[in-house]
Amino acid sequence: MDFLNAFIVGGALCGIGQILIDRTKLTPARILTGYVVAGVILSAFNLYAPLADYGGAGATVPLTGFGHLLAKGVKKAVDAEGFVGIFKGGVTAAAAGICASVFFGLLAALIFKTKEK
Repeated sequence: MDFLNAFIVGGALCGIGQILIDRTKLTPARILTGYVVAGVILSAFNLYAPLADYGGAGATVPLTGFGHLLAKGVKKAVDAEGFVGIFKGGVTAAAAGICASVFFGLLAALIFKTKEK
């Protein structure tokens, strides 16, 4: 059942993104940032945590999940450190994912060569 829930939630998030691409003049970059901000806003109102619990990786892997992770990190750091946590919390919570992205991006750049047009 976990796989089905993840498929439904992840598919719905991707479907919304595809509708935004097809029906609006929003660029992919604006949709990307909109998804991250939507994850932060939904987390601020405690609406994303139940979705993440239900959908598992279908809700935590997409960009809205990244926004949710940032918001959770900021909340935890503000509770522990006060005002400074606003600046440290999000990056601290997402550090492993950010490092993995940089590492695998570098690895791909070293393995594959770009083609000139």
